[in-house]
Amino acid sequence: MADYDVIVIGSGPGGYVCAIRCAQLGLKTACVEGRETLGGTCLNVGCIPSKALLHASHQLHEAEHNFAKMGLKGKTPSVDWNQMLSYKDDVIGQNTKGIEFLFKKNKIDWIKGWGSIPAAGQVKVGDDVHKAKHIIIATGSEAASLPGIDIDEKTVVTSTGALELGKIPKKLVVIGAGVIGLELGSVYARLGAEVEVIEFLDTITPGMDVEVARTFQKLLTKQGLSFTLGAAVQSVAVKNNKAKVTYKLRKDDSEHTVDADTVLVATGRRPYTDGLGLEAAGVKLTDRGQVETDAHYATSVKGIYAIGDAISGPMLAHKAEDEGMAVAEIIAGQAGHVNYGVIPGVIYTHPEVANVGATEETLKDAGTPYKVGKFSFMGNGRAKANFAADGFVKILAHKETDRILGAHIIGPMAGDLIHEICVAMEFGAAAEDLARTCHAHPTYSEAVREAALACGDGPIHS
Repeated sequence: MADYDVIVIGSGPGGYVCAIRCAQLGLKTACVEGRETLGGTCLNVGCIPSKALLHASHQLHEAEHNFAKMGLKGKTPSVDWNQMLSYKDDVIGQNTKGIEFLFKKNKIDWIKGWGSIPAAGQVKVGDDVHKAKHIIIATGSEAASLPGIDIDEKTVVTSTGALELGKIPKKLVVIGAGVIGLELGSVYARLGAEVEVIEFLDTITPGMDVEVARTFQKLLTKQGLSFTLGAAVQSVAVKNNKAKVTYKLRKDDSEHTVDADTVLVATGRRPYTDGLGLEAAGVKLTDRGQVETDAHYATSVKGIYAIGDAISGPMLAHKAEDEGMAVAEIIAGQAGHVNYGVIPGVIYTHPEVANVGATEETLKDAGTPYKVGKFSFMGNGRAKANFAADGFVKILAHKETDRILGAHIIGPMAGDLIHEICVAMEFGAAAEDLARTCHAHPTYSEAVREAALACGDGPIHS
C-alpha cells in the first residue's frame, strides 16, 4: 500500500481542513472516511442542514408576520415539508461535493471505510493497512443521551433524526436548552409545532452571559416556545408512535408528565472514538472519554495527534478547523497555534446570539476590573427598517486599560457582527479603537461601534 506523510481519520470540518492544509504544506496526505459523503456530522447532519431549515422557516415567519407591513400582500405560503427537506438535502449535496472537489484539487486520497489504529504509524481500513509518519484523529462527536431514554430516530430523536422527520409534529418536546435544542426547536415552532423545552438547569444556554440568556429566553417565549426549567427528565416512554416524557422538578421533587408526538434529545455530545482501537494502541483518554493531548495536539503515542470534538474544549466546527490547521503546520515544522480566548460561539435562531471572550460572571469571579458598553438595536436605523430591532450589543473592556475582554450580541446577524470584535481582540485592541473606526451607515455593525463608544463617553444614538 502507498505510504503517506499524514493520514487524517475523519473528514468533518477539523479533518478535511487539516488534510487540505497538510497538502498545501507539501505533505502527502490521505483522509479516511466511512460515510458515503465527506464533511462529517457538520455538513451531513449538523451545522449545514440545520441552517437550511432555519433559513427556510425564517422566510415563512417573515411572510406570515412582516410582508404585509411592507406592502407585500397575497396568500401566505403553505409548507411543503417534503420540498423543504429536498432543499435541505440539495444544500448538503452541494457542500459535500465541494469537499470532494477540494480533495481532488489538493491531491488528497480519500480512503473509503472506517479506520482503526493497530499501531503507531498504521491505519487499518477494511483489510488494508496504510502506513503514515503522522496520524491525526479527527473523528468528531456523537449525540449523548440520558438514562431511561431509548433513541429510535423516529419518535425519540437526536439532531440527526430531527432533520428528517416524516412530518411536522403537533407537539415537540426538546430535552436540553442548549444550542442544538433551541435552534431546532425554533425551526419547528415557526412551522407550527407546539414546542416545550425541558432543561435540568435553572437557565437556558448554560455558560452564556446571564443578561443575554434572560433576554434570549423572553424573545423565544414570545415566538411560542415554552420552557420548563430546573427539571430532571426521568424517562421517555413510547407507545403507538406517541411519547410520554416524565420529569421531576428539582425545587420540590414533584413528578410530572407531558405527551408529545416527537421528543428531541439535545443533551449534548460526546467524543466518538469507538472502533479506533485507541486503548490497544496505547493512546490515553481522559475520564470524560476525550483523547488526551498536549499543547501541540500530540497524544501519548508518538506520531499520533488528535483535534476537534475528540479532544477537550468547546465542540465547535470552527475550533476543530483552527486545530486542524495548527497541527498541520506543527507537523510541517511551523508554529501552529490556536488562541482559545478568541473563539466565537453562535446560536442561529432569530435573533441570532453570538459571544466571544469573557462574560460578566467570569470577570467578577476572577476579580478583574471591567466596564460595560451596551447599545440596543432599537437605536439602529437598519435594524428598525428590517423588523430586527430586538436585542443589543454588549462589550466588556478592562476598566483601567480599555482592552476588550469579551463581547455578547443578541440581534440581527450577530454571528457575523461578532467577528470584527474577534479581530480586535486578536490584536489586543481597546474599545476606543473600535469606537474610532468608521462604520458604514446604515448597517447593523454601527451597533457594535455604539457599544464601543458606550465604553467611553457614551453612544451617540442612545
